[in-house]
Amino acid sequence: MGAPLTTQKEKQSWISDPGRRRSMRVLLSVPISVHGKTAKNQDFNEETRTLVVNAHGALISLAAQVVANQKVFVSNNATQQTQECRIVYLGNMQAGKAQMGVEFLNPSPTFWQIDFPPEDWVAPES
Repeated sequence: MGAPLTTQKEKQSWISDPGRRRSMRVLLSVPISVHGKTAKNQDFNEETRTLVVNAHGALISLAAQVVANQKVFVSNNATQQTQECRIVYLGNMQAGKAQMGVEFLNPSPTFWQIDFPPEDWVAPES
């Protein structure tokens, strides 16, 4: 016998919670180059690594002094692909570098060369 039909009410419960992240975060160290302008409008080009990646951007550590909403370019050193990004989070400076979140301006789910789980995937509770 086939699976029971799904009701409209059940389908609505599958809609993602707006408070949840758009995609799963993955701890992954990818060598990258970041270039753009500092907060003082000086050119910078810095070699660094990602701390965390997701399908929409990454958490990185950067010495260059930038500001929130500023645009920078992130290049994946392994693939030579470059994405224009926006600074969406600025953390405190530690050891001369600040952790910051960058978001791709144009969606690029394959930029990090890994497969992310589907958007509706939920980790089982342990």
